[in-house]
Amino acid sequence: MGVFTYILLFLVLLAVAAVVVGMWMIFEKAGRPGWKALIPVYNLIILLDIIGRPRWWIVFYLLIISAPIAALINAIDLGTRFGQERGWGVIWLWLLSFVGYPRLAFGPYIYAPPPGEA
Repeated sequence: MGVFTYILLFLVLLAVAAVVVGMWMIFEKAGRPGWKALIPVYNLIILLDIIGRPRWWIVFYLLIISAPIAALINAIDLGTRFGQERGWGVIWLWLLSFVGYPRLAFGPYIYAPPPGEA
């Protein structure tokens, strides 16, 4: 493997770490234990709870055609739960999630629970 491969691998691992740390802090801002961000699939279920979607939406992530659409809708909803516009969710949480999740986690954004959860 060449040097470029190692650099690319390092950047990918850095991006994954940024999303995981960001998700951990977002979970804590939403009143959930942060460690739940570390468990694959379960972290999506907790994310669905945070944004107010039914848990059966996890099925959309299992279908290759609907997974990107579900991720887009959930990114918009997550941004909205923290007082951001829809476009903010699309750009920062869907397209640039390695920047958006830490930005949402460590920024001045305040979580607003879905109606009926308070």
